[in-house]
Amino acid sequence: MLRLLRAALAAAALALSGVAAAAQAERVVNIYNWSDYIDPKVLEAFTRETGIKVVYDTYDNNEILETKLLAGRSGYDVVAPSGPFLQRLIKAGAFQPLDKGRLKNLGNVWPEIANRLAVYDPGNLYAVDYMWGTTGIGVNLDAVRERLGPLQALNTWNLVLSPALLNKLKDCGVMMLDSPEDLIPSLLPAYGLKSDSKRWDDITQVTDALFKLRGAVRKFHSSEYIQALANGDICLAVGYSGDVIQARRRAVEAKNDVRIGYLIPKEGTLMWFDAFAIPKDAPHKDEAHVFIDYMLRPEVAAANTNFVSYASGNLPAKKLVKPEILSDPGIYPDEVTMQRLSTNTAWDDRTQRFVTRAWTRVRTGR
Repeated sequence: MLRLLRAALAAAALALSGVAAAAQAERVVNIYNWSDYIDPKVLEAFTRETGIKVVYDTYDNNEILETKLLAGRSGYDVVAPSGPFLQRLIKAGAFQPLDKGRLKNLGNVWPEIANRLAVYDPGNLYAVDYMWGTTGIGVNLDAVRERLGPLQALNTWNLVLSPALLNKLKDCGVMMLDSPEDLIPSLLPAYGLKSDSKRWDDITQVTDALFKLRGAVRKFHSSEYIQALANGDICLAVGYSGDVIQARRRAVEAKNDVRIGYLIPKEGTLMWFDAFAIPKDAPHKDEAHVFIDYMLRPEVAAANTNFVSYASGNLPAKKLVKPEILSDPGIYPDEVTMQRLSTNTAWDDRTQRFVTRAWTRVRTGR
């Protein structure tokens, strides 16, 4: 009987160890991030080192992310909202504070970027910056010059807002972001207004202008313009800095003779931030902290910047970024340009509804 009891206990212990091992092997982190926004090799290396499986989904605009988080039980452990949406979701209680004691690489954050991000997340309690950049103008240099001539300035919002100029580019293709929270604040400086203006008259000035121009715009979309620029299917896009740089790199790799430039308008534009945060109901918050801490390593942050061509919020990573990226003023602007970049805070609920109606009118023509 004693031998049988010992055998049974040993079998039970073996079974329990097997369950524990299986549980350990099944560690997972569910990521919800922007499309084309991470080096796949980074995810592979993370899993090899930690044993944590990465389930990685993507989205194309903040509204999709916001809807999922506010509905609750999204199943995601790490998400990457942009500044105003981060601010609004924090206010709504959608995120849990970061356990900074688990983030040993937190000291690598870029202080200036963290300070600007604090506009949305006071004290940087809920998020750490992943990438940052600007909203500006991407052009097929040869196609645009052919239609507008060699003397036309390209680093100006007038290129986008002038019906006379934009109609000359209609035949070669124009696309704009389907993102009013980025596009409207970016264009406000063209009228001498602040990007953070909440006045409905100011917002209407931009949306009325876009409504009049919509006939020259092939499509409003927040990611398709990357490949369209790279292929030469369009000649102008209002988009995110890193996306346009990605398009330029793809065109070079394809050797298709498409020359793409990215320009920060001289009137000023929006500086945006995408930051990692952990949903309040994240099912794997321990793994989420491990993932964020891993992404804060300088070599990892640099690998992602080298892959996606966006500026990292990691200061030591700059030493590891490719020289051609670090020296590109469209990715890492100089100090003079940085002074022309502004941030915008979230619209209140009434203004958000007003913007949604105005943007629907721009997109649909009704």
